[in-house]
Amino acid sequence: MSFAAVVRPVIDRLHVSVRHGAYAEVRELYASRGLRPGVEIDAFYALLDHPVDEAALAARMVYFGFDPDAEEARGLVARSQGCWSLTAAGREVVVEVDRVFTAAAERLWGYRPIATMPGAAGMEVAVALLGRLLEAGQASGGPVFRAMTPVWEPVGASAAQRLVSRLEALRHHRADAHRAAWGAAGLTVDEMKALQPGPVREAVEAETNRLDAPVYEALDAQERLTLLGVLGALGDGLRQPRE
Repeated sequence: MSFAAVVRPVIDRLHVSVRHGAYAEVRELYASRGLRPGVEIDAFYALLDHPVDEAALAARMVYFGFDPDAEEARGLVARSQGCWSLTAAGREVVVEVDRVFTAAAERLWGYRPIATMPGAAGMEVAVALLGRLLEAGQASGGPVFRAMTPVWEPVGASAAQRLVSRLEALRHHRADAHRAAWGAAGLTVDEMKALQPGPVREAVEAETNRLDAPVYEALDAQERLTLLGVLGALGDGLRQPRE
């Protein structure tokens, strides 16, 4: 099994843990403004740094029934010269979302019930390695990855804050690979969403892993093992809901 396949669920687990840990507060943040989360919450680490190409953002949202006119009407993002940007109101909202996500990450990933868990020191190691992967991805990544990087990191950002944003960006490398894989297999997005386990799905996943793998060549074997170990040891706060 390739490293891309092994590390994928580890990265996804941490992504989900932050979103889950921040869910209630983010919903309250939006509700206090009479809003619900939209496209800005899926792209704000890029949008806080630079305008994002319209086609790339549409590709990012291909699984979610993206309606550009409806998104623009909400007043948090706007289109100009082929790109999406945050409005002043949108920037205010997503800076607060970043604060909430960071607090959730620090709470979950900084928890050290025993001394062998990595905590903040481990996060700093992962942040440095992820920085190298994001640089390497400029050559191996697809259009969404390139549009979604670099990511916004304010001066003085904590290790958890940088780790959240860099993991988010790295996920776009695999997402580009996945869209390319099912597109090359002749599938539509609806067919891919409905695809059941079997040879076709296995082939798509294998091709996704092949296309995602080059980014990790920026790290040597020991560095890949270090990254996997640090990320795998971070807490997530997830548990199975009660019946």
